[in-house]
Amino acid sequence: MAKRSVAGWLGRIFLGVLALFLLWNLWIVGHVLMWKWINPSATSFMSEQLGQLQQNNPDAELRHTWVPYAQISPNLKRALVASEDAKFLDHEGFDWEGIQVAWEKNLKKGRIVAGGSTISQQLAKNLFLSSARNPLRKVEEAIITVMLEAILDKRRIFEIYLNVIEWGNGVFGAEAAARYYYKTSAARLGASQSAKLASMVTNPRYYDKNRSDRKLLRKSSIVLRRMPYADIP
Repeated sequence: MAKRSVAGWLGRIFLGVLALFLLWNLWIVGHVLMWKWINPSATSFMSEQLGQLQQNNPDAELRHTWVPYAQISPNLKRALVASEDAKFLDHEGFDWEGIQVAWEKNLKKGRIVAGGSTISQQLAKNLFLSSARNPLRKVEEAIITVMLEAILDKRRIFEIYLNVIEWGNGVFGAEAAARYYYKTSAARLGASQSAKLASMVTNPRYYDKNRSDRKLLRKSSIVLRRMPYADIP
């Protein structure tokens, strides 16, 4: 009898967790559907970083201004595709070859040195998840990536990505990054400026403080050479 009681409780707990998981993902689906027409005003990453900034300064605010896709320089678009996801227009959310290469690099180094995440995966993480790294988060990231690719077209995915990704300490989106680093608009970013900004997105807060880092400058030059071959929506 006791065993049946324990099994019953475990079954109820499992069903409860499953119900919460389904409700959470339905909530996400609803937001992704809404974002076909309405621009997201904030992301999980924005909320997380704002909370961190306000621990030291209660009046702290994020730098973030949404701009339409057409008002963002093609240089920056090409730089990001060249830097982050060369197969963006061809895959359905996952670059399996890139994931394999990243896995092999990480095994060789014995630590995480490459992610292999596509633009769609990065957007999924930024919109809904935390910066913590764990297997469950990667599973949820994959689920959200499938949703984004199924509901939104590539141009809309890229437009949202350009407007919400982190580019420094409290800096989010292309317009804020252009103003913060170069005192210009996202529409007027040149090729070299765009290559450097694209090279910063893997570790934006570090590069915000170390703008002449050798690794950053080396990657910027590589991205600059690849930009003419990058296909964008």
